[in-house]
Amino acid sequence: MGFIDREIQSFTWSLRVMVDGMGDEQSCSKPLQRRSILYYGVGHMLNDITSACWFTYLLVFLTDIGLAPSNAAAVMFSGQIADGFATIFAGELIDRFGHFKIWHGAGSAVVAVSFSSVFGGCLPCKILGSNSSSLQTIGYSTFAAIFNIGWAATQVSHMSMVNCITLNPTSRVVLASCRNAFTMAANLSLYGVALIIFNFSSSEMPVDVESQYRWIAYSSIFIGCCFVGIFHIGTKEPRLKQVADHKTYTRISWTYWFKKVLYYQVSLAYVLTRLVTNVSQALLAFYAINDLKMGQSSKALVPAIIYICSFIVSILLQEITWTGKLLKAFYSAGGVLWTFCGAGILFLPKSMSAFMYIFSIFIGIANALMTVTGVGMQSVLVGEDLNGCAFVYGSLSFLDKVLCGVALYIIESYQSSSTYLEGCNYKFLCFSVTRLGLGLVPAVCSLLGVVITSTMNLHTSTSKPLMEPLLA
Repeated sequence: MGFIDREIQSFTWSLRVMVDGMGDEQSCSKPLQRRSILYYGVGHMLNDITSACWFTYLLVFLTDIGLAPSNAAAVMFSGQIADGFATIFAGELIDRFGHFKIWHGAGSAVVAVSFSSVFGGCLPCKILGSNSSSLQTIGYSTFAAIFNIGWAATQVSHMSMVNCITLNPTSRVVLASCRNAFTMAANLSLYGVALIIFNFSSSEMPVDVESQYRWIAYSSIFIGCCFVGIFHIGTKEPRLKQVADHKTYTRISWTYWFKKVLYYQVSLAYVLTRLVTNVSQALLAFYAINDLKMGQSSKALVPAIIYICSFIVSILLQEITWTGKLLKAFYSAGGVLWTFCGAGILFLPKSMSAFMYIFSIFIGIANALMTVTGVGMQSVLVGEDLNGCAFVYGSLSFLDKVLCGVALYIIESYQSSSTYLEGCNYKFLCFSVTRLGLGLVPAVCSLLGVVITSTMNLHTSTSKPLMEPLLA
């Protein structure tokens, strides 16, 4: 009788899981509530605000405290490589074991602890009592790598949750758009803090510069951790992943994705989009200060304008019922707009530096169009293949991190010093490495992204639009 009872209990449990799973899948096909979208959207704020600080100020900070441009590039490159490989491993482990929120929480803790050390001074130098260039490079590179490992775990877990939270195609794009909107909010928070610190503190000595960036980093960590707490309180572990595990679906092999043409198309479009946003973000401060001779506040004002415009556009994009054709159309519009902006940056003379604020508006619009639709294409690629979603996001992020690291390393390595324009005899225009990198790299990548997107065949199921505005 005991054996029969156990079999009956096992059958009853399987039947209950099957019924609950069918109910979950039906409920998850409906548009998400605004509150659930908002709770999810704030979950990447710590990553976003520290990433903005990383790309915008790391190279400037390291060169300002005395590191050679090539050594500063090596620090960033070490972080990008660590991030790329950590992304692959995190994607595989999350696909295998699940538990998105545990990975997210652990990664966020590593980010918070290590990022304070990246901008907090060279710890090995203090321990060994030496400030040699080699030791500084090793010290900053070590904590840069640790920071990016935690960042990767948080990013992959958060991005791959989208396809396990809902089956509704429009809601998936809205989640990505909301996430992008809070990315803009995180960046604006950073640049607001930076603007205050740059305006009200001196930077005459290297120790003053280090203190400025330390306060920017500490403020970023505090703001980001507050939103991580809100995310974990308001967001439940996705049930679709749990249902998939109970149904014992076969794990999707990596080769499954490698056989799909759309995987390569979406990968290229996403990587090119990240090259556009990351390279431009990393070079903007150098371009404004060294090429256009703008004031120190421009290091915060120009990026802030970009992200204000991106934030507004991201909110507007949340109200659209997305189809494959719309994804391609909006991505192409953003790519073409960035191409014109790149041409303007390439030929903008320093006597007309105020026009950089106008270019910033259009760059912000283009960034939002390309980023939101690029992530939406990933959701179309994954579809309902939930047991392989983390690998898709992980592999694409790996390519993004490595290629961005290589691109920035090459560009920065050609910078001889912070005064490389002093010998320029042209009255209006000098083609520096920064100008060429900021004007050509994003523009060319945008054009390539538009060409690749035009070849895609995106299939999305029809769904009802959101019944109420997302951020009213």
